[in-house]
Amino acid sequence: MAFQLGDDASTGMNEINLIPLIDIMLVLMIIFLVTATVINPSVPLNLPKTSAQVNEAPPKVIQVSIDKDGKIFWDDAGISLAQLNTRFAEQGKLSETPSIQLRVDKDSRYDTVAQILATASENKLTKIAFVSE
Repeated sequence: MAFQLGDDASTGMNEINLIPLIDIMLVLMIIFLVTATVINPSVPLNLPKTSAQVNEAPPKVIQVSIDKDGKIFWDDAGISLAQLNTRFAEQGKLSETPSIQLRVDKDSRYDTVAQILATASENKLTKIAFVSE
């Protein structure tokens, strides 16, 4: 008597187990990646030559503020319009004119702002920025 496995002895195995082949392929790929980086540790690059110049420091910033009562402040110190005119004249004579940041209260009179702008313009201070919050 013959020994028989399964239902029909004439049918063969139709499926191939691919898991061991995939495992071998992954191991070979990891080995290839490790050896490729050891063989060629750096990539030779021909980088362009540049001639960079040193950036100059930004010009001095003067903060002029006007409160709701029309009082004028140089940074945090209160000054009059005449004192502001003399300080603007001193700053206008410098080789590199500073920039002015003008902070004005929303309830302030426009007349004071116009006087400060005219004073700055007379003293050749043209870099004026209005600061708001």
